[in-house]
Amino acid sequence: MVVFMKTIKMLFMGVLLGLLVGLWLGVNMGKGNPIFGNPFAEENLQKKLKEKVGESIEQLGEDIKGKVKK
Repeated sequence: MVVFMKTIKMLFMGVLLGLLVGLWLGVNMGKGNPIFGNPFAEENLQKKLKEKVGESIEQLGEDIKGKVKK
């Protein structure tokens, strides 16, 4: 009976550890941060905004070029 309880305890600890690591990696992937980065680090909103605006402008330029060529 002792061996069974020890096995259950180890299984529970492994599942708990796996959930915590999975949550950590999942939060980082969802935020677009490096996978092993700090999920609680402050996001630089100004930098993110500049990147998104730059991407939008580039996409708009490509769309305009595509329409002009047709």
